[in-house]
Amino acid sequence: WIPGVNSQKKQMCFDWGPGEMLVCETSFNKKEKPEMVAGCPFIHIIRKDIDVYSKILRKLFNESHGIFVGLQRIEEELTGKSRKAQLVRVSKNYRSVIRACMEEMHQFAVADKDSASGRQFSSQVSILSAMELIWNLCEILFIEVAPAGPLLLYLLDWVRLHVCEVDNLSADVLGSENPSKHESFWNLVTALVLQGRLDEARQVLSKEADASPASAGMCRVLGDLMRTMPVLSPGNTQTLTELELRWQHWHEECERHLQDGTFASSPHLESLCKVLLGDDAALLEQKELLSNWYHFLVTRLLYSQPTVKPMDLHLYAQSSLDLFLGGESSPEPLDNILMAAFEFDIHQVIKECSIALSNWWFVAHLTDLLDHCKLLQSHNLYFGSNMREFLLLEYASGLFAHHSLWQLGVDYCDHCPELGRVSLELHIERIPLTTEQKALKVLRVCEQRQMTEQVRSICKILAMKAVRNNRLGSALSWSIRAKDAAFATLVSDRFLRDYCERGCFSDLDLIDNLGPAMMLSDRLTFLGKYREFHRLYGEKRFVDAASLLLSLMTSQIAPRSFWMTLLTDALPLLEQKQVIFSAEQTYELLRCLEDLTSGRPLCGEPDAQQLQDDDIETTKVEMLRLALARNLARSIIKEGSLEGS
Repeated sequence: WIPGVNSQKKQMCFDWGPGEMLVCETSFNKKEKPEMVAGCPFIHIIRKDIDVYSKILRKLFNESHGIFVGLQRIEEELTGKSRKAQLVRVSKNYRSVIRACMEEMHQFAVADKDSASGRQFSSQVSILSAMELIWNLCEILFIEVAPAGPLLLYLLDWVRLHVCEVDNLSADVLGSENPSKHESFWNLVTALVLQGRLDEARQVLSKEADASPASAGMCRVLGDLMRTMPVLSPGNTQTLTELELRWQHWHEECERHLQDGTFASSPHLESLCKVLLGDDAALLEQKELLSNWYHFLVTRLLYSQPTVKPMDLHLYAQSSLDLFLGGESSPEPLDNILMAAFEFDIHQVIKECSIALSNWWFVAHLTDLLDHCKLLQSHNLYFGSNMREFLLLEYASGLFAHHSLWQLGVDYCDHCPELGRVSLELHIERIPLTTEQKALKVLRVCEQRQMTEQVRSICKILAMKAVRNNRLGSALSWSIRAKDAAFATLVSDRFLRDYCERGCFSDLDLIDNLGPAMMLSDRLTFLGKYREFHRLYGEKRFVDAASLLLSLMTSQIAPRSFWMTLLTDALPLLEQKQVIFSAEQTYELLRCLEDLTSGRPLCGEPDAQQLQDDDIETTKVEMLRLALARNLARSIIKEGSLEGS
């Protein structure tokens, strides 16, 4: 839907750009008879990656760029545990950036909750939360590669990190005057048990024992069951077989208490005992506290399969999803992504994330990290690039559409060995050079990478802008930097025309210091040499100035249209007391004057201005002929007398 456009009666046209699309209404009418319909006067810009324009998300892009560049520098020689530890650290750094961004976004959402922007912030918080949830699971399964036993500990931490309502509930209940009488007391105990936080659950349960002597014995028994539950701790040396045997004995004890009716007089404690037994029905009764199927999955595994193997995860995940949804609703995109992760289908995770998420940041960085874990080596795309490069370049293309983030995009292209260079060349030519400072940054990027064509193109653009603004010095400088002979000739002509109109040169420092650059074009050489003539004349080095002036005319470097100016410049030298031009040089000047006067085209009926100009030119020619004749006579006498002596 496009505002102001009636697609029933008008046809749209569009044009793709590197990071956006232009859409406008055409005058083409779908009906046979033309009908006067009010048109839409606007051209709409549709951006493919609007997230780059979010101030908060820009922090995510900037921070993660540093992590990305650091990851590319990880020593390839590092192997085994040291390399794995570094990759896990990088993954945690990425997650900390997501979480920091999410927390800042949440503050904005709370502060502005009633407005449209507040709702947008809330939506973005949900997306960032899902991103961290997925990333954390991928870290456990693909980077940590946790084995049976420790795997469940990681999954418990994963659930505790992403289901935070328990902490708020705990603060609310324990902060009340009489916690055991609080309406949410049993919800808190149950929620702590569901997350495997059994020590905390026992402490909360002790408040019920203190307040109700009748249930104190039952609370003590259940507390002992919680305390004695076998758990594989990180520093524990026991084997999985030992853990399974101990857990089996503990499970049988829980079952015996339930069958003996130990908790029969307290439905809450009985329900908790059923949870400890991993009873599916008892767990599903706590749907509201579990809140999602993956929490249900981890709780099921904790109390029924604590030594689950990674390869069996997908079976429990699928059954947990089916049980939790119960056929009442279909899986959400997030559910499909998590399920693909539990199935260890990395490519499906990336594919589903690419479809579901609003930008390429997540899939680009996750894929790059997994590629460094050597998990994507065999997966090449049919159009000639590997998945890592494709996603990184897609992400970079969104950055290039932004006025400042384009600098980050350069580094992403640099680290794509196959197509990065080509992509960078295409994108960097399209960066709007709004200021000279920005242009210099772009130019530096191109020069550092020996991108000769792009350097030349940027310099030409800047030279054109300078000419339009009548900044001839800057235009000449850019055209020299671009090594563009044609444009240098054009700017040199403008300098000469300005000189003819004003009688002096602008940007003398630049012209005086052209050096070898003046060889770029004949006209630029002439400009530099002509300025040198003026300098010699100003220093009263008349003989050197005369020789240079004559060489400019006889070498055909000077444009013919400028000959009269050069001959006029020779007049003061011809009128000097001492003879500056020799007889031979004077003959050369006379020949040039005759060539100039005899080669003028005949015109039609002249107007008044042309007649006046012709009179001035005629006067100049007569003065030159007179001065040349007198100088010739003086030089012949001088040379004759020198020979005679």
